[in-house]
Amino acid sequence: MTNDKQSWFRGVRSSKFRHVYGVPAKREKCYDNIKITKNAHDSQFCAVNPKFLAVVTEVAGGGAFLVLSLDRTGRLDFNASRVTGHTGPVLDIKWNPFNDNIIASCSDDCTIKLWHIPDGGLARNLTEWLVELQGHKRRVAYIEWHPVAENVLFSAGFDHLVIVWDVNRCEAVSVIDRHPDVIYSISLNRDGSLLATTCKDKKLRVFEPRSGIVVSEGICHAGTKASKVVFLGSSGRLLTTGFSRHSDRQYAIWSQHDLTVPLTCETIDSSSGVVFPFYDNDTNMVFLAGKGDGNIRYYEVVNEAPWMHYLSQFISGNPQRGLGVMPKRGISTSICEVFRFYKLHATRGMCEPISMIVPRKSDQFQEDLYPDTIGTCPALSARDWISGMNSPPILISLKTGGSISTHKPRIYKPPQLPPTTDLNNKKKFAFLSTETIPDYRPVELHDMSEKSQKTSSNQSTKFQQLQQKFGNVAIQVQAKYTFIFYISLIFLNNILHFEIFFFYQKNIISSSLNDNKVMETVDVPNNEAELRLAFARQTDELRLVRRQLANSQLRVKELEDQIRKLQRH
Repeated sequence: MTNDKQSWFRGVRSSKFRHVYGVPAKREKCYDNIKITKNAHDSQFCAVNPKFLAVVTEVAGGGAFLVLSLDRTGRLDFNASRVTGHTGPVLDIKWNPFNDNIIASCSDDCTIKLWHIPDGGLARNLTEWLVELQGHKRRVAYIEWHPVAENVLFSAGFDHLVIVWDVNRCEAVSVIDRHPDVIYSISLNRDGSLLATTCKDKKLRVFEPRSGIVVSEGICHAGTKASKVVFLGSSGRLLTTGFSRHSDRQYAIWSQHDLTVPLTCETIDSSSGVVFPFYDNDTNMVFLAGKGDGNIRYYEVVNEAPWMHYLSQFISGNPQRGLGVMPKRGISTSICEVFRFYKLHATRGMCEPISMIVPRKSDQFQEDLYPDTIGTCPALSARDWISGMNSPPILISLKTGGSISTHKPRIYKPPQLPPTTDLNNKKKFAFLSTETIPDYRPVELHDMSEKSQKTSSNQSTKFQQLQQKFGNVAIQVQAKYTFIFYISLIFLNNILHFEIFFFYQKNIISSSLNDNKVMETVDVPNNEAELRLAFARQTDELRLVRRQLANSQLRVKELEDQIRKLQRH
């Protein structure tokens, strides 16, 4: 009797998402005539935000992806502008969650590049990137932005490394070298304090990404095909999809603190395509979409066994090559839309929006369907997060802020020279563009023009300032260096003058400047051979420092292993 009662309860379980259904867009609202890539890599090849849709395309050589304004639906022009800066096929693309105009891409050419897309879209092929990140030794398979900290990017490559990047400084924050084989997927929890990965060695791992320490690990799915992982928000649980030993597709739910045994493991079906999981933190729904089939199953996550309840599925006869997901701030609340996919068709060049809708009769804002969601303001800077700080994401209300689907764009500005340099460059170009009027009279008849008077007074003033500052120290240099010194004063006002001055000061510093009677000769390289010798000496010093750094990193790894062994005992 008890078993009958339990099975009956499972069949009629109450849920406001029980009747969620998928609505594919009409033909005129789709994006047609796109040459979608045929690469066999297990990635989505599609990324979307409230402004743009990006799709990786097929090209004869190099790598490219298409960027379209979201309202540019219908049949696409064959010669539409693309992002074409990579020299190898593009394997993954991701929009910056805090700037809708910045997109990151990784490629077969072992690099990660960041691009700025203007608000109106691309008017021509984009070949100039903002930032190039180089560090992987083999192709870069997956990238992921930090959900809370600004300008922090994660990448996983076929060199078995996960690298954490500070994009603003173009440098690696941490290199995680704990995988013995190819990495299949990466995922971050809601505040970005933990990183989960699946690997070809069939293990699921959870890392502390700043230090690279393994928090927990365990055997994932027994099948040989790729497995994927996603954090279930801030619940402390993870969801993985993979294959059983008999090649059945299955999903499993794990506690992030103990990966030895899953909380539950269920069989989905017997198809062969890799299953990609998508989690919606606002509704606690999980969508499972298989690559190569047209079905999207959706489940509701709960906090007790069996941890996940099957709701329904969206069935389509058109298989999918990849799926992009619209951020929650870009969906339409007026039709009770809770999730939106952008489906890349595997058999024809089309991208089709699919809306997941909760059937409600009222067109008023539904408070229970739309809690506060992640906004466009980062909770931490890259420096704060790297220093060890954690913070929950900053949320916005879809009732008040949902009508504005995009935020004010902030153009990414890489580190630049000080503004004084730009000002002096302008002065230099203004001087060079001034017409020079030759004077063919004898030298004794020349009058001191206003311009030459200013130049000579400027030179004498600067030289007198140097003499007053350093007393009777004599600076003896060759005539050609004195010439460069004066030219710098004429063209660049103060900037190059002080740079050359500091170079001389560095050579004089060994003498006693307080003693007005000391005379010192500057040791300036006299020829190319001496310059080469100085360069070789500095190169040797750099090589020694690098070797010391490598030894210290090796020592740190050895100490970490010893700490781990002691913790086990």
